[in-house]
Amino acid sequence: MKLRPLHDRVIVKRVEQETKTASGIYIPDNAAEKPDQGEVLAVGPGKRDDKGELLPMAVKVGDRVLFGKYAGQTVKVDGDELMVMREDDLMAVIEK
Repeated sequence: MKLRPLHDRVIVKRVEQETKTASGIYIPDNAAEKPDQGEVLAVGPGKRDDKGELLPMAVKVGDRVLFGKYAGQTVKVDGDELMVMREDDLMAVIEK
């Protein structure tokens, strides 16, 4: 199945969180928080302003982004857990 987001929505896949701290302590799975960053897999065309003109999206496929803990909706597609969220839910793009 392939997802094509509508309007200003973005499909994001969470990145795996480190299971070991900088000091070498391992964090068990049940104590670890879900990561708040991911990779953009698909981007909608953008939303329209009051005049009906299409506003371009600020993110593109492949960007690594930060989002809030409770942002978006989680969906399962072909066994993968993905997030569907609005562009407004994204806080930043992580530059490499």
